[in-house]
Amino acid sequence: MTHLVAVGGSDAGIAAALRARELDPSTDVTVVLADEFPNFSICGIPYWVSGDVATEASLAHRTRADLEAVGMTVRSSTWASAVDVDRQLLSVTGPAGEEQIAYDELLIGTGAEPVRPAGIPFGEPGIHLLHSMTDAEQLVAALDLLPAGSRVAVVGAGYIGLEMTEGLVARGFDTTLIQRGQEVLSTLDPELGSLVTAEVRRHGATVLTGATVTGITPAGAGQWRVATTTAAGDAEGTFALVVVCVGVRPVTDLAAAAGAQLGRAGAIVVDEQMRTGVPHVWAAGDCVVTHHRLLGTTWLPLGTTAHKQGRVAGENMLGESRTFAGSVGTQVVKVFDLVAARTGLRHHETAPLDVSPLTRVTVADDHKRYYPGAVPLTISVTGDHTSGRLLGAQIVGERSAEISKRIDTFATALHASFTVDDVIDLDLSYTPPLGSPWDAVQVAAQGWERAAAAANQAGVGV
Repeated sequence: MTHLVAVGGSDAGIAAALRARELDPSTDVTVVLADEFPNFSICGIPYWVSGDVATEASLAHRTRADLEAVGMTVRSSTWASAVDVDRQLLSVTGPAGEEQIAYDELLIGTGAEPVRPAGIPFGEPGIHLLHSMTDAEQLVAALDLLPAGSRVAVVGAGYIGLEMTEGLVARGFDTTLIQRGQEVLSTLDPELGSLVTAEVRRHGATVLTGATVTGITPAGAGQWRVATTTAAGDAEGTFALVVVCVGVRPVTDLAAAAGAQLGRAGAIVVDEQMRTGVPHVWAAGDCVVTHHRLLGTTWLPLGTTAHKQGRVAGENMLGESRTFAGSVGTQVVKVFDLVAARTGLRHHETAPLDVSPLTRVTVADDHKRYYPGAVPLTISVTGDHTSGRLLGAQIVGERSAEISKRIDTFATALHASFTVDDVIDLDLSYTPPLGSPWDAVQVAAQGWERAAAAANQAGVGV
């Protein structure tokens, strides 16, 4: 009987454990996690904070009892400290003290941790990160003590920062969103990001763009003074609570000490079968490099990717030969009544490739205009001007417009290495309340082709 040990009880670790048990129910699986929250939806935390999700327990994909019912041993509140590669032992510290767990195959799924910028007094009451369930519990408890209308700042306007801003506004807080970039959601081009910035402001939040936080200091009476600098000069604001969401970095200490190599962004180097190169040690999830179908190797921490990598590792730990097919970086977020999505590469992100990128933005209705409720979609398409190959797409539009379906169409085309012309030829569904004979993604592809033809006719180098 094979004994598999997974360090980390989130997406990658649980996916590996479940897949191994699915393939061979006799597999002995132990999951080691540092907290008390196995298989919780970290992506759902902002919606529990906002109140859209009624209870914390609702975020559990599976409870501890569910995991134990399918034959797993769950070691919660247990910290993995070292790997003895030669003896195949994992050193841990848990409620019973220090001990060693023997393994036949070990998966490291230690994930990522939030970036902690200098000058911010983390650990002080009123200063919060939002990455783990423990973070969420502390934040919810703090918010419950604040009266409606209290001023709250969110530092960082990525996916979590935007979702938190929406939730705080919904709870009645006077919310300020502070973003270093030109627009919120810097994973989009500014032209599309500006639509999201306007949406956040339309719902009553203050948005400071091009603003860098230079310090957070006590202002008395439980308040915090947040100092920022912008092109227009320095400014200060006073807030009852500050939430910091400025990105993550891979957690790799355990793997590195075991001899694993580190690569892009300091993430663990793995091959496409999730091997680390250390005998019987595998890794998956936000702590490892990402095999990207366009870029080769990068680091792109996404829950969808972690699930797939964990599944691949779970199979291969049992002797299979499964390969991770690679990511194209597909992402989507709801911001109030808008949805923003992207897949593949933006224009400047194609620099490592031998391509001539051309980007065209098109506005197209989500369905036939004569049917009530049609709304515009702003769609950016990037392709190789030389070969016509699709390289990336971005979409922003109203929530009713099935944007996730449409970005998934582009993602599928990228996975298959389609040209932009191939997208035009796709046989997509149509009915007037939901689409058009040429779907919006195809209208955008046609717009790109017209731009490419015009550039060729003009003899313009792209």
